[in-house]
Amino acid sequence: MQRLGFCAMALILAGAALAAQSAPRERVLFDGKTTTGWRGFKKATFPEKGWVVEDGWLKHLAAKGEDSQGSGDIITIDTFDNFDLSFEWKIAPGGNSGVKYLVVENRSGPIAHEYQVIDDARHADAKIGPHRATAALYDVIAAPASKPMKPAGEINSSRIVVNGMHVEHWLNGAKVLEYELGSPALMAAKAKSKFKDEPGWGTKLKGHILLQDHGDEVAFRNIRIRELPSSKSTAQR
Repeated sequence: MQRLGFCAMALILAGAALAAQSAPRERVLFDGKTTTGWRGFKKATFPEKGWVVEDGWLKHLAAKGEDSQGSGDIITIDTFDNFDLSFEWKIAPGGNSGVKYLVVENRSGPIAHEYQVIDDARHADAKIGPHRATAALYDVIAAPASKPMKPAGEINSSRIVVNGMHVEHWLNGAKVLEYELGSPALMAAKAKSKFKDEPGWGTKLKGHILLQDHGDEVAFRNIRIRELPSSKSTAQR
């Protein structure tokens, strides 16, 4: 009995160790102190100006009328396929930015799927419609008016989940939209958007995560990612 019990326990421990090794692991994409793991879009290094690390935030400074191309968008050095990305952010009053995913660099610019980050109450682009407001799939799928958003200057928490062909946008613990890559519904929405003539937009791509320089002040922190196996099920965390 004792030998059988020992063997059973050994099998349980071995199974637990194997499960721990195969379980998705969370990675920190921004350590709160350095810009390690990031670089400029289509650049070999991190921008020399415009972006700073300040009090644990990765912050883009307002351009104040200057040409913001000196800083530009920044991307992760690594690329990702299936993932659960979480981040906190705060936008300055009147500000506009975004977090893009499925980003590749063989296009003319950083054209990709974008989780909109914007001051809904003040920025003119957000007032065009809910398809350009916070947490929307920018210009394609609207986020609902009932979304639990905090105003400009306060900290919001967001998630982007890409799991197989299934994508979700979350805001402050609530799922605000979901869609299927390559689906007829997404392609119909694309046809009505500014991306209608962009080849490959809406298909599954392995790409970078991008933080947008739109010339306004915005800050990000607690940027973490879990790489996932391909599956259509996601759980709130």
